[in-house]
Parts: sequence; C-alpha cells; structure tokens
Amino acid sequence: MPQPFRSLSAVAAPIDWQNVDTDQLAPVRFLRRPRSEGYGDILFHDLRFDGERRERPDFVLNQPAFRSAGILVADRNFGVGSSREQAVWALVDCDIRCVIAESFGDIFYNNAVKHGLLLVRAAPTVLQAERCALQASPGAHLVVDLEAQSWTATDGAIHGFEIEPGRKRRLLLGLDDIQTTLQDLPEIRRFAASYRTRRPWLFQSATKKGSR
Repeated sequence: MPQPFRSLSAVAAPIDWQNVDTDQLAPVRFLRRPRSEGYGDILFHDLRFDGERRERPDFVLNQPAFRSAGILVADRNFGVGSSREQAVWALVDCDIRCVIAESFGDIFYNNAVKHGLLLVRAAPTVLQAERCALQASPGAHLVVDLEAQSWTATDGAIHGFEIEPGRKRRLLLGLDDIQTTLQDLPEIRRFAASYRTRRPWLFQSATKKGSR
C-alpha cells in the first residue's frame, strides 16, 4: 500500500538534464530483484556509481546537501522509455515522493500514482529558475501541498498545478489499484445482485452444478 500524500516539506534536488529515461532510473539488469528487497539503492545507479561501485562525487544525489532529497526538480520528458514499474519503485524506495518537471513519460505518469509518487507539471522558465536557486542554496526545502494543488518555491513564490481528480483522491488516501476498486464495492455488489435478478437464466446452469 502506498503512503497517503497530503503535503510535503522536503529537501529538493535539481536534475539538470532532459529526457531522464527509465533505464537511468532503474537499470535493466536489476529488474529481476524481488520487490521486497527494495530498489532505493539502484536509483540512478550508473550515474551515481562508477564501475567499482564507488560514488561519483559530482552526481547531485551523492552531494551531502542533497542526500536526503524528497523532491526532484527536473526538466522535460522525465521518466520516458520503457514501461518498467521499477523506475517508480526506485524513486519511492529512495524516499522521493514528488517530481516537478515540464513533462513526463505517459506510462511512467500512470505508474506513479499506484505507488504514492506525485508528479507535478510546471513551466520550463519556472523550473529553470528553481533549479538555479537550488544549486545556489543546496539543502533548501520546497513545500508541496496536494490538497491545495500548489507548491512553494525557494523564493516563497506559490505555484499552482493541475491534477486529475481521480489521481488526487488516490494519492490523498494512499490507494493502490485493488483498494481503489474496493472503494466502489457496495455499488459493485448492488450491480451484481441486480444483474442476477434481471438475467437469472445466465446463472441457472452454474447453480445446478454447484448443487451436485
């Protein structure tokens, strides 16, 4: 079950390149790892580590001020590439709950809500200014308020964002696919009972078999 997302105040880290793909987020050779083992240590693996698995000090999430980042401020086309759900697992297992970018890969966007990851779209000029501000003030916090559909930049400016009502509800309540369906269980049961009443002949053979 994903953790509910209402508001978040966290260190934000700038991701200064476009087209971050899912193989950068979760390299393909790690994808057979059981979900229970966690994916946080493979996030940006080939960018964070060298061939000897030593940290690259110039990578943003290896820098002391950004190690605890809970928000990423990126560019355009974040999460493009393959449909691997592990890309989202790697982010949330690394305690990143929100990514702010100009645009996202379509499948990545749909996978994110299933695991409590909020994706926020923002204008490229706003994002560029914010990444520059984060580089100038390492460790600065951003505040994201899902209920108000706004985020507060390092300079105090408040920016609104759009989100589909169904996605917002799922994130606020921390619902996965099964729990989302179960929210409508009373209606599903009413429909099933009504359908059986209106079309009893469809269930007669099943009833006879069950009584044998």
